[in-house]
Amino acid sequence: MKMKKRTWTMVMLGALLLVVGACGKGGESGNGSDKDKWSEIEKNKKIVIGLDDTFVPMGFRDESDNIVGFDIDLAKEVFKEYGIKPEFQSIDWSMKENELNNGTIDLIWNGYNITDERKEKVAFSEPYISSKQQLVVMKESGIKSYTEMKDKVLGAQNASTGQDMIEKNPEVFLDIINDNETVLFDTFNEAFIDLKAKRIDGLIVDNVYANYYIAQQKNPKDYAVLDTPFDSADFAVGIRKSDKELKTKIDEAFKKLKDNGKMKEISEKWFGNDNAIK
Repeated sequence: MKMKKRTWTMVMLGALLLVVGACGKGGESGNGSDKDKWSEIEKNKKIVIGLDDTFVPMGFRDESDNIVGFDIDLAKEVFKEYGIKPEFQSIDWSMKENELNNGTIDLIWNGYNITDERKEKVAFSEPYISSKQQLVVMKESGIKSYTEMKDKVLGAQNASTGQDMIEKNPEVFLDIINDNETVLFDTFNEAFIDLKAKRIDGLIVDNVYANYYIAQQKNPKDYAVLDTPFDSADFAVGIRKSDKELKTKIDEAFKKLKDNGKMKEISEKWFGNDNAIK
């Protein structure tokens, strides 16, 4: 009886694992992660773009709660070429690749840096902006170099490029900062609030965010933006690997918008120049 009971249990366990595996595959298939969705997008005239709606000036909410920004204007221009209306959906940035691959969104488009780790999960469009990670501190702290962060508290956004670079290059910050670990925030807005309140001493952030955010503050001279030894990175659109036609369409539209000056126009609107355009 014990042998039969164990055998039956093993059979049931095996069946359960098959069901779970099938559900996992079925979930991906059902959400279109294993096939190119361009024809469906083109037919429905709709595409859903996921973003962190606090990431100024790439994609954020204005005083009227409208989602605006460089990436928003660029996405609209790209899909205007194909008669498609993009919808912008706020997501948990730490779950962005999951949201994309389970079909909740069709694209990640919000100051999304190309990294080797992300390449394992998603495909990327051609890059359109070059960015770099910088250290932002309050000027009154007296910190004038990233090397002066010894025993200080460092912040970064959870699942951001900054966090990734800190972990990949521990000798830059992790080996010297307080408790050898960063304080992680869901959004850069929260991080800047803690920086101003002196709950953290420094913040690693994309230069495009740092420059725009600080320029909007009542006293921008209270902040200092310092260089780091981290390599520059490029912003691109995150695309499901199966959506090869969608990638082609985005890349073709990028080329057209660069050639006709529209991308330059959008850059000058949000940055005051087009220096970062690839």
